[in-house]
Amino acid sequence: MKPPVSIFSPSYFAAAIAAVLVSYGSSAVIIFQAAQALGASGSQIISWFTAIALACGVLTLTLSLRYRVPVMIAWCTPGAAVMAGLSGISLPHAVTGFIFAGALMWLVSASGWFDRLVRLVPPTLASAMLAGILMNFGSRVFTAMQGQTILVLLMLAVYLLAKIRMPRYSILLMLLVGFGYAAWQGMINTRMLQWQPPVLEWVTPEFHFGHMISIGLPLFIAALATQNLPGMAILRSYGYDTPAKPLISSSAAATTLLAPLGVFMVNLAAISSAICMGSDVDKDPAKRYLANVWLGVLYLILGAAGGMVVALFSALPPELLAALAGISIFGTLLANLVGAWQDETTREASLITMLASASGMTLFGIGSAFWGLVLGAAVYHLNRKTAVR
Repeated sequence: MKPPVSIFSPSYFAAAIAAVLVSYGSSAVIIFQAAQALGASGSQIISWFTAIALACGVLTLTLSLRYRVPVMIAWCTPGAAVMAGLSGISLPHAVTGFIFAGALMWLVSASGWFDRLVRLVPPTLASAMLAGILMNFGSRVFTAMQGQTILVLLMLAVYLLAKIRMPRYSILLMLLVGFGYAAWQGMINTRMLQWQPPVLEWVTPEFHFGHMISIGLPLFIAALATQNLPGMAILRSYGYDTPAKPLISSSAAATTLLAPLGVFMVNLAAISSAICMGSDVDKDPAKRYLANVWLGVLYLILGAAGGMVVALFSALPPELLAALAGISIFGTLLANLVGAWQDETTREASLITMLASASGMTLFGIGSAFWGLVLGAAVYHLNRKTAVR
């Protein structure tokens, strides 16, 4: 019998760092712009980052430990992108919209409707959806190679060589080499690293029906369609049968209660969550939740760092972030490509799901991940009815 794996295994820590970097690297600026669009002051923007990180940290840590499953709670980046394009809505009115979106999500979860939606999507389609989206992340490695050839080639080479002898440490070694080379070449803009203490600033909500709907409904739809549904489908595709209700309800309740501090919407993570679910983290799926324990701790540390978060990610070269995000998901992408084609009866539906998800299209303000699942599920159920007849 093999000895139990310690929580201090570098593979857990490396996966957690990669997930955090992917999350913040792709959305910190969008959240900043969304807060500015709503007229938030400097201290209120720091409050957003502080409160969101603390909420995600507590929920990720407690849910992962409670269910022994790699649960990752994150913010709704598509929802932040929608808000960044708005104008003429004050922050107190927007807070009412945040509360409305969280309450609506809680109602969908508590009623059991969410579980019924998840059951309509077979695991092969979830794998195809994730594979389609991850292709874009993976291809950015080679786009970044145009700008920083040596940096990206060095990170890729270290990752591939480490996979031969030390697969558990491959992401961590790639991360260390990338940071080391960037620092040696002076690519890290240290002038951006200015300490700003954490802040929690309460904004009293003000009711305005039109603004509540304008903010709340798009946030709810974005979180449901692009985060919670794909996030739960990804958990299922990796064999984790945790009930959806406690995961969705707890994040929705946190949104409703903490909205005045800047928590505009927290939900299940979709793409970045898969980083902590692959075989690179641990061969035993039952132990992969330990990476999410580290992830929760890192969230809490970043929450305590307050305004330093935006400064840190602004200081790193974009090619390093792109290479780290892309290389970190190679194993996950491969596993989902294999999973998408496992069942011969669902291959056509999986193909449509993957192509639609990879397209990056947006219909009615909803992204390609949702439409990939919808189209794939429609083809899947249509083929089943045809086969029965």
